[in-house]
Amino acid sequence: MSTASLLVELGTEELPPKALKGLGLAFRDGILAGLQQRELGFGEVQWFATPRRLAVLIYEVQLQAPDREIEVLGPPADRARNAAGEWSGAAVGFARKQGVEPGALETIATPKGERLGLRRTSLGVATRDCLVDIVEGSIAQLPIPKRMRWGASRVEFVRPVHWVVAMLGNDYQHGEIMGQPTGNTTRGHRFHSSGPIHLERPEDYPAALAAAMVVAGFEERRQMIRDQVETEASALDATAVIDADLLDEVTGLVEWPVALTGSFEERFLEVPPEALVSSMKEHQKYFHLVDGKGNLKPHFITIANIESRDPVQVIAGNERVIRPRLADAAFFFETDKKKALADRVQQLDAIVFQQQLGSLLDRTHRLVRLAGALAPLVGAPVAEAERAALLSKTDLVTEMVLEFPDMQGIAGSYYALHDGELADVASAMDQQYWPKHAGDRLPETATAAALGLADRLDSLVGIFGIGQPPTGSRDPFALRRASLAVLRILVEKNLDLDLRDCLALAAAQYPDGVIAAGTTEQVLDYMIERFRAWYEEEEIPVEVFKAVSARGLSRPVDIQRRVHAVHAFTRLPEAGALASANKRVSNILEKLEEGHSFGEVSADLLQEPQEIELSRQLAALRETAQKHLDQDEYTEALASLSALREPVDAFFDGVMVNADDEALRHNRLNLLKALRDLFLQVADISQLVVSK
Repeated sequence: MSTASLLVELGTEELPPKALKGLGLAFRDGILAGLQQRELGFGEVQWFATPRRLAVLIYEVQLQAPDREIEVLGPPADRARNAAGEWSGAAVGFARKQGVEPGALETIATPKGERLGLRRTSLGVATRDCLVDIVEGSIAQLPIPKRMRWGASRVEFVRPVHWVVAMLGNDYQHGEIMGQPTGNTTRGHRFHSSGPIHLERPEDYPAALAAAMVVAGFEERRQMIRDQVETEASALDATAVIDADLLDEVTGLVEWPVALTGSFEERFLEVPPEALVSSMKEHQKYFHLVDGKGNLKPHFITIANIESRDPVQVIAGNERVIRPRLADAAFFFETDKKKALADRVQQLDAIVFQQQLGSLLDRTHRLVRLAGALAPLVGAPVAEAERAALLSKTDLVTEMVLEFPDMQGIAGSYYALHDGELADVASAMDQQYWPKHAGDRLPETATAAALGLADRLDSLVGIFGIGQPPTGSRDPFALRRASLAVLRILVEKNLDLDLRDCLALAAAQYPDGVIAAGTTEQVLDYMIERFRAWYEEEEIPVEVFKAVSARGLSRPVDIQRRVHAVHAFTRLPEAGALASANKRVSNILEKLEEGHSFGEVSADLLQEPQEIELSRQLAALRETAQKHLDQDEYTEALASLSALREPVDAFFDGVMVNADDEALRHNRLNLLKALRDLFLQVADISQLVVSK
C-alpha cells in the first residue's frame, strides 16, 4: 500500500497561551481519529504548537484505505417468494433499496437462520479526497469555549487564521480550510524571519521552521526554557522556582525562547515574598529565584521571544516594568499595617456574600459560632478558633488583597502578626484555605482545621439550602472542591467527626427559614458521593465504595477504614462465594412481606446438619468479629468472617429455606438474617462483584 507523509498547519494570530498545549494535543488527536475512522493507517506522529500555529506531521499515511467486503442482510430466505413462486414484496423492496434486481440477491447463512442478502465490495476512500473533511472535523472538536469571526468571513475560530498548510507528500492543493486555500507555504518568526517559507516535503517542516527561528515542538520548546532558566539561576548560585503551569504558559508565549536575568532592589524583600512572587509570576510571567534556605532573592528570569543584539536593554526594560508593581506591593503593605484587622471587621458588612445569605459580616458571625463549636471536636482552643474566624475575611478589604487577590489569607496572616495576634490565630488566617487544590497541603494546626472546616461547611449548607447546588459542569461556588477539602481534612488528619452532625451545626447558624428542610441530608449525600472519585484514583473498584455507602454512614474516617477493609476482603479466596451468598440472602429477605417479624434463632428448630453447623459457627464467630468491630478493626472482622464460606455454601446446598413448615421456615429466615446482619456491621458485601 502506497504511503506519504502528511503535514497540516493552521497559521493564526497569537493563540491563548494557557490553552495552547491543550489545543495542540486536541488538534493532533482529532486528525488521528479522522484517519482511523476511515481505516487509513499511519506511522510516527509529531505535533507542534506555537503562539502562531497548530500543526501535525504524520509519517507513512496510507494514500487509500483498503477495500472492504460488506454484507447487507435482508428478510429471511423463507419469505423470499410467495406461494406462486414469485418474488415477495419484502424481497423486491430490499432489492430496490440496494439498487439491484431481486435475482442478484443471494442466500446467506447467519446464526439466526438463512437470510436474503447482498455481498459487495466497498472501495476504500482515498486520503486526498477526505483530507479537508478530516482537518475540519478536528477543528470542530477543539476545546474552544468561545470562537470569533474576523473580517467579512463567517468562519469561526479561537483566533483569525491567515494561512493553511496541507501537504500529502508533495500534493498541497486540496481546496479551502477555514476560508484559506491549502498550500505548502508557512511562516517563520514574526521578527527574525523574512518572507514566506516554501516547503518541498512535509518532512522538512521542523528543520525549515528552526532555520526561521521557530522551535515548533511544544515539548521541545518547554524543555529549552527549563534548561535555560536553570542555567541562568545556577550562574547566580540560586534555584529557580519553575511552576509547571507557568512553564506551560510561557512556552505558549514564545517561538524562540531566550532566557534573561533581571534584578530588583533588595529593599523590596521587606515585603511579604508571596506578594513579590505574585507580581513577577502572575503579571509579568517571570520565574523567581530562591537561595539554599528557600528565601527569595532579588532577581528574576524572563523569557524573551527575540534574540536581541542588545540584551542589556531588554533586561533593563523588564526591570522598569516590574519595579512599579513591586513598589505598589510595598506601598500597600505599609499602608495596610496602619489599620488593625480587628478594626476592619465592620467593613465586611458592605460586601455581599450571597444575596439570600447576607453579607460577609453575616457570614463572619456564622463562622465565629461554627468554628467555636467545631474547635473542641478537633482539639483546637475555642478562643483562638473564634478569634481566627472573626478576622478570617478582614484581609479582603485591604489594599494588598484588592490588588493581589491571590494574597487572600496570606496577607491576613502577616497583618495579624503585625497586630500582635497570637501566632495560632495568624497561621489560621492563611491555612484556612488549605487545601486549595487536589494534592495540596492540609491545615497544620487544629485552629486552622476548625476554621477551614467551618468556612466550607457554611458555604455548602448555605448554597444548597437556597436551592443552588452544582449542576453538571457549573459549580460557581466551588462546592465540589470544598467537599473534597472537608473529606481530606477529616480523613487525612484522622478527625473522626460525624459529618451529619457537623452539617447540622452549620445549618443551625442560619436564621430560621433561610435553609430549606432536608438540606443537611442532601449535602451529606453529595459529599459522601465525592468519595467515589477519591477511591477511583486509588484504583479501588467502585462496588467496594457502593458496599460501604449502602450503609448510610456519615463519619468519613469510619468510611475510609471500611472501604479499605472491604477492598482487602475482596482479595480473599472466600470473598466471591460470600458476596454471592449475601446477595442470595438479600434477595430472599427482600421478597418477604412488609412487616415480617424476625426473631432469635431457635436451636430446637434446627434439623438439618448444615443449618446446625452454620448456626454453631455463626455464634462462635460473632463474638470474635464483635471484638474487632468494637475497635473499628473492620479488616480483621471481615477476615474472621471469611471462615463462614464453607458452612454457608453447605447450607444453601443442603437446606430448603422455604420449608412447608412455617416454624422451620421462619427459623431459617432468622438464621439468614443473623448472617446478613453480621456482615452489614461492616458493609453490604452483596454489592460486590468478585471473581471466584
